[in-house]
Amino acid sequence: MSPEPRPPHGPARLSLATVCLSGTLEDKLAAAATAGFDGVEIFAPDLLADPESPAGIGARCRDLGLSVDLYQPLRDIDSSDPARFAANLRRADATFEVMAGLGADTVLVCSSVSPDAVDPATDADLLAAQLYTLADRAHERGLRIAYEALAWGRHVDTWDASWDAVRAADHPALGLCLDSFHILARGSDPAPIADVPGDKLFFLQLADARELSMDVLSWSRHHRLFPGQGGFDLPAFLAPVLTAGYSGSLSLEVFNDVFRQSDPVRTAVDARRSLITLAEATARAGAGTDPVGTAAPALRGTAFVELTAGPELGRVLRALGFSRTGVHRTKQVERFEQGDARLLVNAAGDGTGAVAAIAVESADPAAAARRAARLCAAPVPRVTGPGEAELAGITAPDGTAVFLCRTDGDAGRAWPHDFVAVDEPRSPGTGITGVDHIGLTQPYDAFDEAVLFHRAVLGLDTVGDGEYAAPFGLVRSRALADPDRSVRLALTVSVLRRGGWSPAVADPQYVALACDDVLATAAVARAAGVPLLPVPANYHDDLAARLDLPAATVAAYRELGVLHDRDDAGDYLQVCTELLGGRLFLALVQRTGGHDGHGWADAPVRMAAHRRSRLARA
Repeated sequence: MSPEPRPPHGPARLSLATVCLSGTLEDKLAAAATAGFDGVEIFAPDLLADPESPAGIGARCRDLGLSVDLYQPLRDIDSSDPARFAANLRRADATFEVMAGLGADTVLVCSSVSPDAVDPATDADLLAAQLYTLADRAHERGLRIAYEALAWGRHVDTWDASWDAVRAADHPALGLCLDSFHILARGSDPAPIADVPGDKLFFLQLADARELSMDVLSWSRHHRLFPGQGGFDLPAFLAPVLTAGYSGSLSLEVFNDVFRQSDPVRTAVDARRSLITLAEATARAGAGTDPVGTAAPALRGTAFVELTAGPELGRVLRALGFSRTGVHRTKQVERFEQGDARLLVNAAGDGTGAVAAIAVESADPAAAARRAARLCAAPVPRVTGPGEAELAGITAPDGTAVFLCRTDGDAGRAWPHDFVAVDEPRSPGTGITGVDHIGLTQPYDAFDEAVLFHRAVLGLDTVGDGEYAAPFGLVRSRALADPDRSVRLALTVSVLRRGGWSPAVADPQYVALACDDVLATAAVARAAGVPLLPVPANYHDDLAARLDLPAATVAAYRELGVLHDRDDAGDYLQVCTELLGGRLFLALVQRTGGHDGHGWADAPVRMAAHRRSRLARA
């Protein structure tokens, strides 16, 4: 991989802690270099498990073009017991020898969690003196101490408490390490960091996380995420750090059980993408504008969705009122249209139904493609035939091709010119107006990567996040959309890694088609032979009681298999087809009011119904 240039804003150097990745230290260093990082934090347990000497590891890093920006951690240094403190200093001296071999000049010292830790509330002078002594020993060797407050530290557990200790010790070789997780997980305000002298900010560690109600230590050790994958406002954290004058690396320290068992190169690429995106977002937030064009170009809707399936899909689309309007010049692909919904049916392959590609209307496809390359997105391998448009395509983490394109324009630029029109009567349609959203099940190891990919590369925002108990285990969901809701994606993952949410249905995907009147559209579809998914009577009995619906409406719901979700903003009605060619289905959906959901409340009912339907057909 040849990484694109570094972000144009903020610190130029990007660093990655080896604890973020799976594998041996050799694997981790190679992955960091492949992804284009400048430096690494070496986690002590990784070094201890490596047969190479510290000097050999340092040489390996230099050969890969990596600097060793931090060695970590040195724990529980201060002590109210003089003998214990003396022993801790001997341990520190041994760490300094390791650092000399590595070529690292900064060591992370965590605030103590030991029962004998010095309490600055009662003995601030002792803590300052011990930190001064430690820093002085490091200074003699040309090294620095970056002191970090652990969120679960025994006495020093906030960044401002660690700054009080560093300021009191007043040694040039002692400064702060700021970790976004430790600060934001406690709800601390990062704004006053802007007032800390920049030369006392020795190191910066970044991590995101979902908001979870659990012990902060377990939260930190298992559930950190890369920036942009969780719910922390990291631009608001980074901005005051840069304002203070921090000029070191942007570094990631992310403890995550999934990342530590995933492909280290993919994880490292994802990590680098997160830092580039964060640096750009922080710069835009500070300026209030996008003066240098770092934001993703605006989206203007879903241009088309390409589906793979057997002949059944074409018959279903015709029954749904779609018109067959074109055939591809060189490929076994047919174009079906109704309203603004454009579906391409690819007859190549084994007939297994799936979403093969998504194309989005971009205000500037060329700029969007350049941005995607800068964010380490892999291009779609594509051979362009005579007269075909030069489409910019990138590959999403789940393997889906994503094209950045225009529907209107001259040949060579607009994708419709790849198709030859067919002379067939146009259907009057059934009330389908466009593509509401696309639902994609993600591989277990790629869910957080997919969220960041679509947010960073396409400029989508998270508009929904949740979990629900499905018939075969917990399912996590994340909805993404552009500000105008012209492009929506609903990503799901089976938390228990079954390879799907049902033994009979693996990794389902769907296209939700927007309707003005879902009951009318579904009624016409049913009469035309579209295989609509039956919904249990128990569901509609409960629905009638909860929503106080008219009897005639409930009867229509029973007949057509309507699922109905309601919240304070409005209603979401959907009718699903049975599975078409393996794992693909279509949904007819209608939104009323400002409903912004994706039918997750009814997903377990739909999942169970799809499984029953699949088993019955088998």
